[in-house]
Amino acid sequence: MRDNNRAEQAIGFLLGLVDEETAERVRARTGLPGPEGPELVELRLKRAWTWARQLPASVALWILENDDPDLNAVVWHYIATDAGLRRAVARGVPFGPGRAEPLIVDPGIRDQEPEIPDSYVRHGLVGALREVTSMGQGRAAASMVLTSDDWWTVAEADLDRPLPGYARWALCVRPDCPPWLRAEFGAHPKFAHRVREAGILDGPADYATAHGPAVGVLEVLAMGHVLFPARVQEAADALRPLVREHLGDREEAWAVLAQLMETFHGRTPELVMTAGAIA
Repeated sequence: MRDNNRAEQAIGFLLGLVDEETAERVRARTGLPGPEGPELVELRLKRAWTWARQLPASVALWILENDDPDLNAVVWHYIATDAGLRRAVARGVPFGPGRAEPLIVDPGIRDQEPEIPDSYVRHGLVGALREVTSMGQGRAAASMVLTSDDWWTVAEADLDRPLPGYARWALCVRPDCPPWLRAEFGAHPKFAHRVREAGILDGPADYATAHGPAVGVLEVLAMGHVLFPARVQEAADALRPLVREHLGDREEAWAVLAQLMETFHGRTPELVMTAGAIA
């Protein structure tokens, strides 16, 4: 089976949101190939890090939530600038809900843990965060927050006496910061905008509907059953009503979608509605 190109993968994800009879008829009309088979999983994983550099930070977290050492090795290339996530991966910290046992870590990754900040050595976790006076110091101190217990410690310290603004900001832009703690740190629209600019999303449905270009988002979602299988259904559920309303079983609309896919710069909902309107 050949490797589908990015536009074919993107359309394939949307075709998975309609019934199989309609999908087969559309493939016959447009010449699109069928879904990729499991034999191409390794190929997808090997190339994943090349597009991962453009992914929102939250997508990397969804992949890490699998607690799969092989997937962690893929994500490692993407999180080069996030010392906190890199430290957690290097130490085998699990990200999946309810998991506590440390993960197996590739020796090459374990040896690349970021340097431990001097402020942490001198003052401990909370002390290092309270000493923060710049964003650089904030990111360094925040990189030592690794486990759920650490996040609770941070929350209790902030409740006792608010942490410095840079420390709060550095913690908030960690994709693994618990949403309840991020909400405690701030709810102002400007704050929410900055968090979003850092690539922090509400969930896969948010990614599917509010990010673009559509072909890139859909290509990632097409690999969702491999990269974040526990979360990809949220994206599918968000797009399914739009696909059924604007494309449905209309072969002409799907043909227009195929023509637009590679060059359309908007979001997926806009793409789907545009294809339906043109047809």
